[in-house]
Amino acid sequence: MFRHRARPGFLVLAAQLPELGSGVHVGRPACQTPGLWTISGRSENIAAALFQRPDGPAAAMQDMEEIMRPNRIRSVWDEDQAAVNVFLGIPDSFAAEIVASLPWDGVTVDMQHGVVGYDAALRMMQGISRYEPAPMVRVPWNDPAIIMKSLDAGAYGVICPMINTREEAERFVGACRYAPAGYRSTGPVRAAFYAGADYHRHADRTILAFAMIETQQAVDNLDGICAVQGLDALYVGPSDLSVSIGGPPGGDQRDPAVMERIDAILSAAKRHGIRAGIHALSAAYAGEMIEKGFDLVTLSSDYRHMMAAASRMLDDLRELNG
Repeated sequence: MFRHRARPGFLVLAAQLPELGSGVHVGRPACQTPGLWTISGRSENIAAALFQRPDGPAAAMQDMEEIMRPNRIRSVWDEDQAAVNVFLGIPDSFAAEIVASLPWDGVTVDMQHGVVGYDAALRMMQGISRYEPAPMVRVPWNDPAIIMKSLDAGAYGVICPMINTREEAERFVGACRYAPAGYRSTGPVRAAFYAGADYHRHADRTILAFAMIETQQAVDNLDGICAVQGLDALYVGPSDLSVSIGGPPGGDQRDPAVMERIDAILSAAKRHGIRAGIHALSAAYAGEMIEKGFDLVTLSSDYRHMMAAASRMLDDLRELNG
């Protein structure tokens, strides 16, 4: 098995290493995985060395399979598991890197609420990219410009707020897909470095498009929204959903009227064969939503986790000191 990503180092099974020619360097990868080695050098030299093709490097290069970096959320879904996501609201690449080092399935840069702008979001995705969680963004609005720009920066999923009609869903999904499936402009400047040289070929099957359902109008239009070709998932915004029907804001909603609408959103997603995600503030609520059948739960955010951990430590110290 050989994976070519147009990067300086490549992983192959040690048992598959032939006698390598000049211009090719073999070394151990940083991960130190047993049986794996890195091969670096000019691509044509690597190809010739690996495939030992008598018809030369050009033919060998054609046999090198380019594989776009997988989307971890899709991989989890392929195993019939629920994905666990987290939001990032602190506009800092190091904070993003720290959070992404934990075993999340997705890490979402929140550009809608809070203080994260595009420049910070780009740096945050760069911090995330050395780890396995799928880098995603919640864009501030259903604006094709910021959707496309976020994807070009390397986002593997887009959560779009306030999708209320089929037409709005079509506008959103179209910005996430290349022609003929959509109208996304081609120019994945950073995305190709993160994902691989074959990004354009596989992007539409890798990128996830989540439509946020958070108003009564959206609930009324669920079938039309879900029927949009290329929409991967619905995403429940419980706080705005409550407000839209006259209730109070807040997460982990349990009001019967809100829960009735959450159940309707989940049912519509299942009926149309797409996924459903929801925002949660606690592990208990997230677990309940997974039991209900949600395919993705967002477990709060970086700054909430930081506040909760610091608060617990302060309380523990004060209790110890009387």
